[in-house]
Amino acid sequence: MAGAIASRMSFSSLKRKQPKTFTVRIATMDAEMEFSCEVKWKGKDLFDLVCRTLGLRETWFFGLQYTIKDTVAWLKMDKKVLDHDVPTEEPVTFHFLAKFYPENAEEELVQEITQHLFFLQVKKQILDEKIYCPPEASVLLASYAVQAKYGDYDPNVHKRGFLAQEELLPKRVINLYQMTPEMWEERITAWYAEHRGRARDEAEMEYLKIAQDLEMYGVNYFAIRNKKGTELLLGVDALGLHIYDPDNRLTPKISFPWNEIRNISYSDKEFTIKPLDKKIDVFKFNSSKLRVNKLMERQRLAREKKMREEAERTRDELERRLMQLKEEATMANEALMRSEETADLLAEKAQITEEEAKLLAQKAAEAEQEMQRIKATAIRTEEEKRLMEQKVLEAEMLALKMAEESERRAKEADQLKQDLQEARESERRAKQKLLEITSKSSYTQSMNSSTTALPTDLPSFNLINESLSFDFKDTDMKRLSMEIEKEKVEYMEKSKHLQEQLNELKTEIEALKLKERETALDILHNENASRGNSKHNTIKKLTLQSTKSRVAFFEEL
Repeated sequence: MAGAIASRMSFSSLKRKQPKTFTVRIATMDAEMEFSCEVKWKGKDLFDLVCRTLGLRETWFFGLQYTIKDTVAWLKMDKKVLDHDVPTEEPVTFHFLAKFYPENAEEELVQEITQHLFFLQVKKQILDEKIYCPPEASVLLASYAVQAKYGDYDPNVHKRGFLAQEELLPKRVINLYQMTPEMWEERITAWYAEHRGRARDEAEMEYLKIAQDLEMYGVNYFAIRNKKGTELLLGVDALGLHIYDPDNRLTPKISFPWNEIRNISYSDKEFTIKPLDKKIDVFKFNSSKLRVNKLMERQRLAREKKMREEAERTRDELERRLMQLKEEATMANEALMRSEETADLLAEKAQITEEEAKLLAQKAAEAEQEMQRIKATAIRTEEEKRLMEQKVLEAEMLALKMAEESERRAKEADQLKQDLQEARESERRAKQKLLEITSKSSYTQSMNSSTTALPTDLPSFNLINESLSFDFKDTDMKRLSMEIEKEKVEYMEKSKHLQEQLNELKTEIEALKLKERETALDILHNENASRGNSKHNTIKKLTLQSTKSRVAFFEEL
């Protein structure tokens, strides 16, 4: 009986030790996953599990979103999952989505999975009209989406009607024109055929590069009031804070880049923005939503974290490159020393061989002179004549042998001279290689010294005490400038060609437009286009004014 009681106690103890769990469902842009989570888990535990499952390393862009009472919220990393106001029924559903958008997708997105998730999310936002996209750009983006899904165009496979079931264009665009689905497919396919050779990730990146220039890309909007009580919209994105008229979400009236903002504080629905310039007074606005402040704080923290990680990556790359350059320099030095030693030995041997050849030539000349002298001597008797002929013959044989040896030595000397020349050429190439390596190292140092965003505790790479001197040569600068200029020209030509295609399509379908169906955003976009305004040059123009004048303008709106 005692054994049975002990057994039951042991089983009860084991049962109590087992952690309590609940089920969550994670919906990404293209899949769903279910996990069993412990009740004690915090948001970070669940978030890290999802990222590991996806193989995602660029985690700072993303978060877990949930819906409660028709509003959306983000899971906090330092708070228990079940302490959030999440639904009680299982599985508890979260959406794995991007919270922060890169300013430049091509430069900031490294992993293919990160790029793919961004592509799917931005595509959905454009189709759902959360991001405004003009009709002609919608067709171009659709063509890249088709390339990403179907690969290269094949007229034998991709026959008429193959896009009939695809959702590729915003409904607003479709309703704006008197065009049949077949007509839209024809225009999308025409551009799709031009994308031949692009892999899925390349097509998705081209999509993002176009989408990131759309005015509403990556902007979160919130209703606010300034001190005068004027109703405005606050837009928060990777570039900074932007103030909009409530009826115009495309064109900001004022912009404040993040590098002009020192601090943001929140108290009793009032926001206080402290500019970086301490001489400028703070400015304030009111909002009824607490999450505005939290979003701005997260946006700043995400950018700071990204800058730190970029600085760390830069440091690691500089350290790796420095070690590589040192190894290459050592190898080049060793090769140079070997070349110099070989050249010295060959030069010495060539000199000796040349002296031997001269000596043999001299002996051959002396033998020839002796032969002539003997021939000139009067010989009286036959015996003397026979002996003399034998001596002449021996002298001639000796002279011939000497001449052959002299010729052989001369050829050997020529060969050694050629070897010496090749050795000196090898020495020259080794010196040139060493020069190139030191020039590259100088360039690496200049990169390190010019990276102002690096933390102060990073190691400096000072090579003054090294045995090598690193100078960045004019030829390297010219070559680098030429490469940059070439890339710039190619980009400008590509942009020009793309703009011409967009304008051509816009002109082609203009006659089919139903003007009465134009939305307010369509009209605003056309006005901006007619003035030559784009997202980036608008913000650039706004920030040309001083921070002080922009603050004053905001408070007087």
